[in-house]
Amino acid sequence: MSTVSELPSPLTLVPRAQSGDEHAMNHLLNHITPYVSRICRSITRDDAADATQEALLAIYRGLGTLREPVAFYGWVRAVTVREAVRTARRFGEEQTCSEVESRHQANPLDAVHITDVLDRLSRAHRQVLTLRAYGLNEEEMAEVLALPVGTVRSRLFRARRRFQEAWQPSAA
Repeated sequence: MSTVSELPSPLTLVPRAQSGDEHAMNHLLNHITPYVSRICRSITRDDAADATQEALLAIYRGLGTLREPVAFYGWVRAVTVREAVRTARRFGEEQTCSEVESRHQANPLDAVHITDVLDRLSRAHRQVLTLRAYGLNEEEMAEVLALPVGTVRSRLFRARRRFQEAWQPSAA
């Protein structure tokens, strides 16, 4: 059995996987699975396993289209975000703002963890904040979410405001 230090780097595995080396593809997919899973979990929450599977399948099918192996991680991120958003649309309904507000806890200590605060947001707000955290600008988010840029900007504005309200509830 190989140790981690004996495994080839992902950047050397990409050309081998593209040329049909099944072992290289297997090592590559095993290597990126935790990364893909984290991205999917942050976007889809309850449907993360399905989103991860869809993203890995899309990566497997599309790896041949990647021209530059050095762009591998950025390409994986883009494919994963796209598939996670598709999965979220397919499986989930957005929570309404009133549902989110009704779950707001009176004790500010409940808002300590970012995940807890993100769970209080609607799916649409959580998606735009997560995409922003992954470095996408408004235009890229609009493309991924298939929305007008203006809609993305207003969602992002509202999501930031809701996050701030949940993170630091006012004493009033």
